[in-house]
Amino acid sequence: MPKSITIKQIDGKPGQVYYPLALNTVAQPTPGPNELLISIQAAALNHRDLFLRQHLYPSPSFTTPLLADGYGVVTSVGPGASQSWIGKAVILTPGRGWKDAPEGPEAPTGYAILGGTKTCPVGTLQEVVCVHEDEVEEAPLHLSPAEAAALPLTGLTGWRALVSKSGNAEPGRNILVTGIGGGVALNVLQFAVGLGANVFVTSGGEEKIVKAKALGAVGGVSYKADGWEKELKKLLPKDRPFIDAIVDGAGGNVVAKATRLLKPGGVIVQYGMTVAPKMDWTMSAVLNNLELRGSTMGSRKEFKDMIAFVNEKKIKPVVSRVVHGIDNIKEIDGLFEDMKKGSQFGKLVIQLADGSGSPKL
Repeated sequence: MPKSITIKQIDGKPGQVYYPLALNTVAQPTPGPNELLISIQAAALNHRDLFLRQHLYPSPSFTTPLLADGYGVVTSVGPGASQSWIGKAVILTPGRGWKDAPEGPEAPTGYAILGGTKTCPVGTLQEVVCVHEDEVEEAPLHLSPAEAAALPLTGLTGWRALVSKSGNAEPGRNILVTGIGGGVALNVLQFAVGLGANVFVTSGGEEKIVKAKALGAVGGVSYKADGWEKELKKLLPKDRPFIDAIVDGAGGNVVAKATRLLKPGGVIVQYGMTVAPKMDWTMSAVLNNLELRGSTMGSRKEFKDMIAFVNEKKIKPVVSRVVHGIDNIKEIDGLFEDMKKGSQFGKLVIQLADGSGSPKL
């Protein structure tokens, strides 16, 4: 019988409780009309999974498997689905309810993300899953199972933030990516480098800045240093001594710093606010005609475009650590501890299978 991992309900207040992981045996699913039966080989964590365990994310489910990122191999298809899918390695789309509208999800009920909530019955931390054939993309052949599993949610979020929202995804533009080391920030770095932009980063540690440079960043500074924006300005090219766009997931004092770095009319794209749920919007930002643009994950079309770009540029998502086996609860818990401490550089991945049956391996 296939296995899955959910969270187990225990008493506790939001932010104080920490739901334990529960290993379950589930019934073997049968693909319905136009569905694919997929053997999941690798799945990856996102911060929302940690928030779910802390009851800091809406509508937690104690029956839906965790995780939104998944890579697997199609083993059979339901009525009406193309037989050509059988044997192919695929990446699951991480959300539902957003087809192609540039403004946001079309579904009246809003956007539903896979894994661990009542809003979507599918999660990727399970050995087998059925999804509609429209909800997968063929996995790029240059990616390992762990790399492919690391791509979906953060890749989609980073693609929309940079390409759809920043207005500066062009060669020669200066892009600042804050908090390098997280999955979205690293994807933005890789996409921007692939597009020919000059990428600068911030981090709390020099080691992560060195690693970012190895991935193509021009330079970086520690956000823990007083006046780090002055040090960053010294790194900018003389013929373009300003930042065109900031892609940020922290919030905090980013607007205050942006007024000293961005060109007039420059853009801040905000995909997260991990420092605080509110930010100050200053008169200096108004006088500089700066723009603040919120950005969430992205549409089905943006997901398809992102995968195509990864294929074209042979981009490999950064994987921080991999543990093996769905029944390896202790080490899976260790990945959550890595995320709590913020020690990872890249994605945290669980490899459920050894890759047999995958075209890559």
